[in-house]
Amino acid sequence: MIKRTVLYLFLLSVAGIFSLNASAQNYVYTAENKPAADKIVAIIGDKIVLNSDLESMMVKEEQQYGKLPPDAECMILEQMLSTNALVLQAQIDSLPVSDDDVEQQLDQRINYFISIYGSQQKMEQVVGMNIYQIKDKFRKDIKDQLLAGAEHDKIIKAVRVTPTEVESFFNRIPKDSLPFFKSEVEVGQIVIKPKPDPAVVQYIISQLNELRQEAISGKRSFETLANLYSKDVATGGKILTIDRTQHMYDPQFVAAAFRLKNGEISPVFKSQFGYHIIQMVSREGNIAKVRHILLIPPTTSIDIQKVEKKLDTIRNSIVSGKIDFADAAATNSDDDALQTANGTPGTKNTGGMFTMPDGSTLMSVNDLDAGIVLMLDTLKIGEISEPQTYTPNPQMPDQQYVRIVYLKSRSKPHRENLQEDYSKIQAQALRLKQDKVLGEWFNKHIPDFYLHIDPHYAQCGDLRDWVKSAEARGNGGLMVSEK
Repeated sequence: MIKRTVLYLFLLSVAGIFSLNASAQNYVYTAENKPAADKIVAIIGDKIVLNSDLESMMVKEEQQYGKLPPDAECMILEQMLSTNALVLQAQIDSLPVSDDDVEQQLDQRINYFISIYGSQQKMEQVVGMNIYQIKDKFRKDIKDQLLAGAEHDKIIKAVRVTPTEVESFFNRIPKDSLPFFKSEVEVGQIVIKPKPDPAVVQYIISQLNELRQEAISGKRSFETLANLYSKDVATGGKILTIDRTQHMYDPQFVAAAFRLKNGEISPVFKSQFGYHIIQMVSREGNIAKVRHILLIPPTTSIDIQKVEKKLDTIRNSIVSGKIDFADAAATNSDDDALQTANGTPGTKNTGGMFTMPDGSTLMSVNDLDAGIVLMLDTLKIGEISEPQTYTPNPQMPDQQYVRIVYLKSRSKPHRENLQEDYSKIQAQALRLKQDKVLGEWFNKHIPDFYLHIDPHYAQCGDLRDWVKSAEARGNGGLMVSEK
């Protein structure tokens, strides 16, 4: 059976063009009887794998991960064949990958490198191609990558694990191999942002309008004004680079920025952080370099007391059983915008609970902010804290919120077990079953494809099933070596 811990889509991507050409040209694989450069090493269907493609992938792997294992060449070729098989099947299944999907992927990858090199012009100089040539060169590869991913997802989409399968999986793990976990907690919060007095908001807006006119008139530069007045301590008058294809910025901020021409200053607008004006420094495609001034309407003790009273009422309703914590969070919490701005999901949309990247609600206290950790010391399991004022972003000390915190569970340090770690074990069992289903799919479908493999790779363990299928085709299954 084909081993498949993680399916790695090994098609050449835009990243490949940024490897030094000399590295690829001078790379010499040390195995004996290495096939000559640019020789065909494998054919699957109508897709050809050249030795230069294989060497290029090995160069990229070595640059990223360091010294490669002895069987790296075999492993990478097997993964390239696997990816091509998925592409061919996706075409047979007519899986939908639109031109817009391909262009979006190309834009995202190219924009990433523009941000690294500082400008589109610099990137084009490094690559030796303009942006249109880059897209033309890699459009087909990106489409194949998307097709392979779509077929992969189709194969494992229906895979599920039952509680019996999870238990069976766990029982097969040697007891002395079970990982040891430190204490973990499940924690939720309901956050409300105090609303400043409308008169204070109007004063902030008028201040920003005055600063805008001062910059437009040339009395003082926008950079100087931002350095003096902006409440965004992290940027001040510095240039901020934003990529509108990445969903890690406030939508209102991005929309306001990309309406501007170079040198233009925006009208005053509101974001989740406060009120801004933006100056467009330069823009190339989906990448913009901007400066901005952020002013945050200050909240008074009266504003905060109103929110504390509201949260106290919500807390009492939860404790008395009139409403559960998840419903209260969905109805009242302002945390959707707070967390999404950092690229992490807001607790409002997860029943008020903090979550890890894999969706688990169990986490170490090290994954929580210091304010919550201090509050947990005063809570028993099932308890909800009194309302507390806090600052979510240390770079914006004027931005204050109020929250209540819920301690759902706390585990003691322990070895992995079904009672305390079921969700983690379930995820492991699911991945194993998906790998098995994927391996079975390849074993079944390899004979369906026209397949030739250079005999240099006949002894590769990773390619055993592929070679067996090629040999079964008779004369032509294994290509004749060129002396």
